[in-house]
Amino acid sequence: QLILNRTFRLSTLEAANRQLHQQIDQSGSLCGIIGVSPIMQKVFSLIRKISATEYPVLISGESGTGKEMVAHAIHSLSSRSQKPFVIINCGAIPENLLESELFGHEKGAFTGAEAAKKGIFEMAEGGTLFLDEIGMLPLQLQTKLLCVLYYHSVRRLGCEFSRPVNVRIISATNLDIEQAVVDKCFRQ
Repeated sequence: QLILNRTFRLSTLEAANRQLHQQIDQSGSLCGIIGVSPIMQKVFSLIRKISATEYPVLISGESGTGKEMVAHAIHSLSSRSQKPFVIINCGAIPENLLESELFGHEKGAFTGAEAAKKGIFEMAEGGTLFLDEIGMLPLQLQTKLLCVLYYHSVRRLGCEFSRPVNVRIISATNLDIEQAVVDKCFRQ
């Protein structure tokens, strides 16, 4: 009886979920993104598929095409939706401050570091970190970012050990990343 009740409840929930997806498709919007064209329906479908994974994501496109909205939709539909969604524009922060913003620092790590400070990776713990304009990230910091992707840990400036982080990274750029890799401006 208990198994049958649970099976019926699960079936009811799945049917309601399918119905909600159909309503969203018919309304032409997804998490605030509006579009009814076949291309936008493909984008919506990709967002749903990507949201169900934990993989890092790179969103590319021209300026003003809604890359941040797509990143927010991916986060909102993911299992991390109740955790932080932290945004940083890699092109808007001076290079000499960017490392401290990303990874944090310990007290005394540099002149003016009067207290320890968490970086945005630690602030986004359990959630999603959106790195906008990733193509503007200096090569040295790209190397550190690769270490975060591989080892799931960060090391604050002036610290001798790494801290584990559980963060999904979504990045965006308007650059042709493949060409930037060929030009040795962006690490593969």
